[in-house]
Amino acid sequence: MPRMKPIFTAKHPAEAHLIRGVLESAGIPAEVRGDQLYGAFGELPVLPTVWIAAADAGAEVQRLIADFLNGTPAHRHQHERWVCAGCGEHLEGQFTDCWNCGTTRS
Repeated sequence: MPRMKPIFTAKHPAEAHLIRGVLESAGIPAEVRGDQLYGAFGELPVLPTVWIAAADAGAEVQRLIADFLNGTPAHRHQHERWVCAGCGEHLEGQFTDCWNCGTTRS
């Protein structure tokens, strides 16, 4: 099992899971730790963290995280509206899958 390294401390579990998804969509396996303890925040100094294999930690990972937090992917694709081939739903450009039926954008 590879040695794991924390690479991002999130403000809340949703942010941690979004960052994990960004990394995994770029082919970098990631996991969230501490999200189950978030309800104790205030009583315990616990914030969710995103972990990756230490060998994967590098400038590309930090760039992906920074781009996501700055909204770069959303801005890049904001004018590329598309229609889902599965159900006909109209979607904004930053979405890669249909929220209604789960069909992946072609």
